Amino acid sequence: MAESPLTIPRGAPATPDVSTAPASFTPPAPVTPLASTAIPATGAHSRPVINIRHIHRIFESEAGLAHILHDVSLTVNPGEFVAITGPSGSGKSTLMNILGCLDTPTSGTYLLEGLNVAELTDDELAEVRALRIGFVFQSFNLLPRMSVLDNVMLPLAYTDVPRREREMRAVHALRSVGLPVDHYDHRTNELSGGQMQRVAIARALVNDPAIILADEPTGNLDSVTGRQVMDTFHALKRAGKTIVLITHDASVAAEADRAIQIRDGRVYEGAYVPAAATTGVARVTATDIAAATPSAAGGGQSSTTNLGGAL
Repeated sequence: MAESPLTIPRGAPATPDVSTAPASFTPPAPVTPLASTAIPATGAHSRPVINIRHIHRIFESEAGLAHILHDVSLTVNPGEFVAITGPSGSGKSTLMNILGCLDTPTSGTYLLEGLNVAELTDDELAEVRALRIGFVFQSFNLLPRMSVLDNVMLPLAYTDVPRREREMRAVHALRSVGLPVDHYDHRTNELSGGQMQRVAIARALVNDPAIILADEPTGNLDSVTGRQVMDTFHALKRAGKTIVLITHDASVAAEADRAIQIRDGRVYEGAYVPAAATTGVARVTATDIAAATPSAAGGGQSSTTNLGGAL
């Protein structure tokens, strides 16, 4: 017998109101992963979610070799909210792609919840991206001709979760980000920018991922809507979610638990602060130098920052 779809009628009560960020978030039950990518139970709550060590990323082109990331080490612990800042071309996007298993380092080690990413097959990496990582993009990356509900269900499309449960998970995620119920059957091109970003965050949450990676999530939004989106991230953080966010906005970075900056492919403590608009070049003060000195590891050769303290 075919499963009956979940019906969301137009005009249904709009609770919670879109202007109010959710106060709390209760994650859905996680989707069962393949045995090959199952997280070992021992010490699961004490290990870092992200643990990269001595990462280099070198690209080869007709112009020669481009060394984008230089001996980068980084630790993010469960429940942390971390901002990655830096000027254009500094390596932020390259690092985010590696964290999201969209790219592989030239050398170095990346452990995601204790899994060595380099040892995973392409199919296993696809599963990790689908089930362990929630992506939120500046441009939303929603399918405009699909409904809000169908967009949020997309990460569950290739799982063994029955359709009705997929719908219930999507509804749960949408309620968690404060989108009114009467918007669920709208096409995403009928929504405002702030509403579309909330749908994108709900899509990132539907699989209850270990980590949320957000690339300039407020970049296309006005200040009021951006504030609502940041309040949503804070609600997720209070619920124990681990969030890594790329931003060029110093005020957004200041809301994170910790901020790091990438300059010339190396990681430094503290947020990157652009120079005055008159110069277009970042000025570095004595205070900045003291705050942005690379953490030494192995004789000062490694650009290392620990985003959660010693374990």
